[in-house]
Amino acid sequence: MSSLNNFFRITIDTNPEDCNLHCIMCEEHSEYSNFIANLKKETGTSKRRMPVEWLESIFQQAKELGVIEIIPSTMGEPLLYSGFEEIISLCQKYSIKLNLTTNGTFPKKSIEEWSKLLIPICSDIKISWNGATANISEKIMKGISFEKNLSKLNKLIKYRDEYFRTNSYYCRITLQLTFLKNNIHELSDIIKLAASLGVDRVKGHHLWVHFDEIKNLSMKANIENRNQWNEYVKEANETVNTYLKPNQEKVILENIIPLREDVGHEIPAHYNCPFLERELWISATGNISPCCAPDSLRKTLGDFGNIQNLTLQEILNSSTYQNLVENYKSYPLCQICNMRKP
Repeated sequence: MSSLNNFFRITIDTNPEDCNLHCIMCEEHSEYSNFIANLKKETGTSKRRMPVEWLESIFQQAKELGVIEIIPSTMGEPLLYSGFEEIISLCQKYSIKLNLTTNGTFPKKSIEEWSKLLIPICSDIKISWNGATANISEKIMKGISFEKNLSKLNKLIKYRDEYFRTNSYYCRITLQLTFLKNNIHELSDIIKLAASLGVDRVKGHHLWVHFDEIKNLSMKANIENRNQWNEYVKEANETVNTYLKPNQEKVILENIIPLREDVGHEIPAHYNCPFLERELWISATGNISPCCAPDSLRKTLGDFGNIQNLTLQEILNSSTYQNLVENYKSYPLCQICNMRKP
C-alpha cells in the first residue's frame, strides 16, 4: 500500500493543445513539432481538453488524500482553459492551493484582473522566462513580447506585495526557464532581474531533446557544454549572493547545480525521483502518469489506469505503481531523467 505521508500535489493536464506561443523546445507547440498533426491522425482531434465536469471529483479525491496543491496544465497555457474559473472556485471550496505555471502573457483578461483572481489562491506562480533580454527571450518563446511580459510581471508583483501587507498571505513568484546553450549566458542576468523585481525564485530544467533541430542546445550534449554549464552555475551562485531582493533576501535557486564532467545523459544512481509517492499527473483524457516526462516516454513506465474508472487511491495502491516505486532506477527512462536529484 502506498505511503501517502508525503503525497501533496496533483497536476491536471487541462488543455495541453491550447497555447498562444511556439517555444522552440516545446514538445507540442514548437515549430519543429509534429505532435498535434499526429494527434489528429491518431485520435481525430487536435485538441484534448479535460471535461469541466471531472474537476469536482478530482478535487474531492485530492482533498481526501491530503493534497495541498493542484497544478493546472503545464503543457499549453492553462489560463486559456474554459474551466479555469471553476478551478479557482474549487480551490476555494476544498482549501487547496493552486500552483500555476504560465507563459506570462496572461491572456483573455487584464493583468489586474488575473492578479485579483490568482494571488489569493496560489502558492506559487511560475512564469516561463527564458532570457534576460528581448532578443534572446523572443527567439526562444516565439510569439511573446518581452516588454509586455515584463510589464505584466511588475504589476503582478506589485499586487502580490499589496495583498500580503493587507492579508498576511504570501504567494511566491518564480521565473522558470529551460537551460539552453543559447540562453544560459543570460542566467546571471535573469537572477539579477529577478532580484530587482522582488521575484522569489529562479528555477529551471535541462532540455528534453524532442527534435534533432535543438539537440545541440542541450547543456548535457558534450563535455564542452557540461563544462560551460558548470561555469555558469558558479557565476549564478556568486550573483545570488551579491544581488538581493528589495527586502534584502536572496533569490532562491532551484536545479542550478553542477553536472559531472564524465557523465552525459545517464543520471548517477544515487539521484532520486522527486515525484514518486508525492505527485500524480492526470491527462486531459483521464490517463494517470507518475511523472512529467514527455508524453510518449511516460508510456514506457506502465499503464496506471484512468480516472474515469479508478480512484486515485486505487491507482496509488496498484501493483503497477508500487513496482515502479520499488524499481524505478532500473527503468531506462528513469536512468536518463532530467528531474532526478541528488
